Amino acid sequence: MSKQQYVIDQMISAKTIAARIEDLCLDIQKEFSGTDKLIVVGLLRGSFVFIADLVRELDLPIEVDFLEASSYGDDMESSREVRILKDLRGAIEGRDVLVVEDIVDTGHTMHHVTRLLKGRKPSKLRTIALLDKPSRREVDCKADWTGFEISDEFVVGYGIDFAQRNRNLPFIGKVRFT
Repeated sequence: MSKQQYVIDQMISAKTIAARIEDLCLDIQKEFSGTDKLIVVGLLRGSFVFIADLVRELDLPIEVDFLEASSYGDDMESSREVRILKDLRGAIEGRDVLVVEDIVDTGHTMHHVTRLLKGRKPSKLRTIALLDKPSRREVDCKADWTGFEISDEFVVGYGIDFAQRNRNLPFIGKVRFT
């Protein structure tokens, strides 16, 4: 646990997040209409709240799987070295896949994961991120759908943590150190 003192200022309310998810799901349903089963791949751990709300809103036959990639640990800055800590349980070859990410920051994780999954020959591979920080991008990588574009702020809540804390906040909050 970090010994730094901080406060959290709300940036995006739970109500705003829920409304945005409804809109995103309409677009996703159009993209994947006719699929026999969409595999929704959550990138652990930060996306777990987003993926839960997303799949409950989708009116499609779905399967959920998870992949855990890490480039942060307990730090505030990406190490830029992406490690796969937990791989998918099932095969995705010939299947429709939606990768769900919490934040696209430097782009290293999303780039690495999409390259890895494309190598497994899915029929269609699309990506969605709750948050996007384009000012921090180091790798040319953009999600197909984005919930919210934010400035270069350190954020927590709605599944996103700081040293494994604050994931349970129902909103996205900006961390301000005191």
